[in-house]
Amino acid sequence: MLFSATILALIFANSPYSEVYKSIWEYKIGIESSNFTLVKPLSLWINDGLMAIFFFVIGLEIKRELLVGELNSIKKAILPFFLAIGGMIFPVLIYFLLNDDFNTSQGWAIPMATDIAFSLAVLTLLGSRIPANLKVLLTAFAIVDDLGAVVIIAIFYSTGISWNLLLIALSLILFLSLLSNFNKFSKYLWIIVGVVIWVLFLKSGIHPTIAGVLIALTVPMNRKVNVDEFSSQLKSISSKIDGIKCSKNTLLTHEHIEELDNIEDLISDVQSPLQHLEHKMHNWVAYFIMPVFAFANAGISIGSSFDIGYALTVAVALFVGNFIGILFMSFLSVKTGISGLPSGVKFKHIIGVSFLAGIGFTMSIFIANLAFDRESIFLQSAILGILIGSSLSGLIGYLYLRFVK
Repeated sequence: MLFSATILALIFANSPYSEVYKSIWEYKIGIESSNFTLVKPLSLWINDGLMAIFFFVIGLEIKRELLVGELNSIKKAILPFFLAIGGMIFPVLIYFLLNDDFNTSQGWAIPMATDIAFSLAVLTLLGSRIPANLKVLLTAFAIVDDLGAVVIIAIFYSTGISWNLLLIALSLILFLSLLSNFNKFSKYLWIIVGVVIWVLFLKSGIHPTIAGVLIALTVPMNRKVNVDEFSSQLKSISSKIDGIKCSKNTLLTHEHIEELDNIEDLISDVQSPLQHLEHKMHNWVAYFIMPVFAFANAGISIGSSFDIGYALTVAVALFVGNFIGILFMSFLSVKTGISGLPSGVKFKHIIGVSFLAGIGFTMSIFIANLAFDRESIFLQSAILGILIGSSLSGLIGYLYLRFVK
């Protein structure tokens, strides 16, 4: 769907309906009163609003991986950490090496991000030809890479900070953290407070998507009931329901309804709030938010003016930078004994991952939108470079892993 949305965006942007396509994303909507104004073009509601939900899910993934996943120990995290460092530093170095235009210097972070959705999709297409641990390694590396991108956005792409509003937002985040610490969670409270925090971040000058990550980190991980206790209580409730007399043609009795309520409460208690939210929101992000983001941002007109040199700089930094950086850092960490390769994974597989890491797409386009104005020739050129670099990385990575023995 992400790929299809990109193709549709390119088709519309280069069709007789290109002006309609542009005007849709420029249409302003919002709330306005004498004391408060929040009016934005539709494109910014997507990039600042929907993408905050995308970053919220990334935050949930980061917390899960740090607590119980592939990043919950130094031994597990060290190789993905090295891969991420290589995938961030080397693309930026190549970007500065090739780019000598001061007007595009703020786009330095564009090639450092890996699109986990696209890169994992390529590995999925390869099926059993690759070891299962390679997918685990790529996922862990991409999450560390996303964490690095979040830090970069917070530090380098936030302007004119209003410290008073930011302190209020951070106080609310602390409030949610305290509730989480006592294992108290209500999704309705988190939504209401989360929206307030998002608005405060937006008005404070810090990019509001950062609010999504920070709110996610406050969601509790612990469950109130373990699986064995859940199973035992469920059997008990089931026995009670069996013992309630009720005609098949009548409505449920009051006792039935009470026991069904008990089942609902029991299901809620056995689920981790973090895991439950991640599970429920994953499809919304994967099948709605990301395709909508791609449809709104990938539509560049081929007939427009491009800075071809800059587009190639972005493409080369994505493709070559990630390949060299990840391969070099993995070799360095393994040969020095700092880390080891996962079971079944060999250096020939790392070469394939090094190619796939150059698929920047979603996060790269997002950072490009932060670096340049929407009508800027450099934004259009950056997106062209991202499409070229990501396509090249995905194609070569797939072909390499497809035919490597």
